[in-house]
Amino acid sequence: MEESALRREDKKVVAVVGAGLVGALNACFFAKRGFEVEVFETREDIRKAKVVKGRSINLALSHRGRTALKHVGMEDKQIVSKGIPMNARMIHSLSGKQSPIPYGKKGQYILSVDRANLNKELLTAAETYPNTKLNFDHKLQDWSAETGLMTFARPHGSKTQTQADLIVGCDGAFSAVRKQFLRRSRFNYSQTYIPHGYMELTMRPRNGEFAMKPNYLHIWPRNTFMMIALPNLDKTFTCTLFMPFEEFEKISTGDEVIEFFQKYFPDAIPLIGAATLRRDYFRLPAQAMVSVKCSPYHIGDKCVLMGDAAHAVVPFYGQGMNAGFEDCIVFDEIMNQFNEDFSAVLPEYSRVRVPDDHAIADLAMYNYVEDKNYNNSYFFVFINTLIQQTEKIGKNNHFDNMVTFTRTRYHVAVERWHWQDKVINRGLLLGAVGAAAGGFYLLI
Repeated sequence: MEESALRREDKKVVAVVGAGLVGALNACFFAKRGFEVEVFETREDIRKAKVVKGRSINLALSHRGRTALKHVGMEDKQIVSKGIPMNARMIHSLSGKQSPIPYGKKGQYILSVDRANLNKELLTAAETYPNTKLNFDHKLQDWSAETGLMTFARPHGSKTQTQADLIVGCDGAFSAVRKQFLRRSRFNYSQTYIPHGYMELTMRPRNGEFAMKPNYLHIWPRNTFMMIALPNLDKTFTCTLFMPFEEFEKISTGDEVIEFFQKYFPDAIPLIGAATLRRDYFRLPAQAMVSVKCSPYHIGDKCVLMGDAAHAVVPFYGQGMNAGFEDCIVFDEIMNQFNEDFSAVLPEYSRVRVPDDHAIADLAMYNYVEDKNYNNSYFFVFINTLIQQTEKIGKNNHFDNMVTFTRTRYHVAVERWHWQDKVINRGLLLGAVGAAAGGFYLLI
């Protein structure tokens, strides 16, 4: 068995398990602090891979994620220039009518970014630190919460061991690091698969330009299912169809695909192309979506979970990546507060972060219902328009904007949401319509 010469006498060693988005960003945060950082990833280096396996849903980068990137000098140069601003949702009705719903105040937007490209940028940024080493084709088999000793399986059957002062589990919803947590008492864990799966389709450019207006998140809500489309730099749109698995399974021929789209998404057929729909629908099976909650996020002073390893969320609030990136900055802030004392930092991180991550998981589940149903109603469009008008004379205090355009703690936003929901249900918002001529005075 090989043994890595990971430890150094003069510096603490941080082992980051998982070289995805959160793992790569975490490596930058720890390296910037001067720790010896080693990143371990089961897969090969995606920057060299001919085919990048894994999820490819486009990502919505908003304030929380951008703030974390800014802390390691990654926001402007590498990321923003390679994203496409989306100023609003564009709701597509069954009749083909399009209704824009702005995200926030004028000038506020979220960015559509490519998952694989962002991951590559973050890995390259991490590698620029001389105290960081990236290790690919390392599959974690076991680790010790007492000693920090880790055992990895390598290709061709060999194994290697290494030791770290801190193990950071960023290895996704099916985390190998988290398995050790499950062996311990008083660790809470739950996972929920939703009945819906997702399938990606590509909308290609028309005459060299975007087939639809590019600065929008396009949404086709259809009650029990929906489709969304996010713009890409190559002027394509990545369309994602969310639908119960049993509905996917009912469609078995190209003709049935076209019949389905003619019934529910007729305006999308000429945009995507009938031939493309017939082919791409059967290219890959529908993929599952899972929500994961657990607590606490740490074991002693030796290990901490972040990103999907701690809180995988369904992709209906556009906050999965942003929440994972915010994990990094929250941990960094607590490191400042406790002078990098892991024995104090880790329990405080769990105390602070667990309620917020559970809150965004709940919000994402709520939006899973809302995007399919309420976005389809004229009342929803009206209410959102009214909210936008009230916010023109106030601050970002609608819960949706608190989540997207501020770093208000997620659980605080949820509390605000419950209050605002009561206001809407009692009809107080509608009462503000009569005051429209003289200005909106009800701030929510």
